[in-house]
Amino acid sequence: MSPRIRDIVLVVDDSPGTLGLLNDMLEAEGYTVLLALSGQAALDAASRVTPDIVLLDALMPGLDGFDTCRQLKRLPGLATVPVIFMTALSETEHVLAALAAGGVEYVTKPVVPAEVVARVGVHLANARLTRSAQQALDAAGRYLVAIDHNGRVVWSTPKAAALLGGAGPASPSLPDDIVSWSRNQMAGGPTRSVEIAGQRVEISCVGRIAADEILLRLTPRTPDEQETKLRTQLGLTPREAEVLLWVGRGKSNRDIGDILGLSPRTVNKHLESIYAKLGIENRAAAAAVVMRVLQSE
Repeated sequence: MSPRIRDIVLVVDDSPGTLGLLNDMLEAEGYTVLLALSGQAALDAASRVTPDIVLLDALMPGLDGFDTCRQLKRLPGLATVPVIFMTALSETEHVLAALAAGGVEYVTKPVVPAEVVARVGVHLANARLTRSAQQALDAAGRYLVAIDHNGRVVWSTPKAAALLGGAGPASPSLPDDIVSWSRNQMAGGPTRSVEIAGQRVEISCVGRIAADEILLRLTPRTPDEQETKLRTQLGLTPREAEVLLWVGRGKSNRDIGDILGLSPRTVNKHLESIYAKLGIENRAAAAAVVMRVLQSE
């Protein structure tokens, strides 16, 4: 059965014979086929036309399939495009390498046309479902972001992208401490408070949406009046104002760390900066400053 729409399949292989076989087979099924004889040629093609799925030879001279896949995934719009590796290698280490590079699975060479067509169809259908779900979340105005095991943003809703400063598939990785924290969280678990572009944001783990993707929910938090008052009157950063407020409420460094998602050492560094800015030397003096500012008109 031909596809309902002409999905674009990018086929990458250094063998003209294999390219010809796959081109004829896929075109007969109604697909639009792009052909590339090397990894670099595949990157060039994908930068001009975004494929719906990629069939990628693992072993090629120059840029091999694993590096090609990693670079394809960094291109705008390709982070969620499924990549099926084609390889004569069947050792576990090679299979794991293909998956780690971003592949969804692999087929062994010599390829069996009917098998390739079936797998292409399955992964295209799954990709369409994923895109539909993402579009629904986008329309709902949610703050959601998916990261891989390296912390690279592979997908985000428009609101989350704006909050992260335009984060997208080509954006830098999230901080290592956030990535490490997210790996150890369960859906519905505790939140982590971070500062993004001067704004306090609560991060919670929604769960895993793929073997290598973690979905996070971002919740912008509006600072309360007391934090704002400390920040504006004392010339503090938003984080310093938070720390100082909790000092004024009698909390220890460990307590403040638990509340704000910081280590006691980091809390102490913030306190050192606060003491320097305010010209004071200890917690008692800091607490006195909090009471004076908050009680003023």
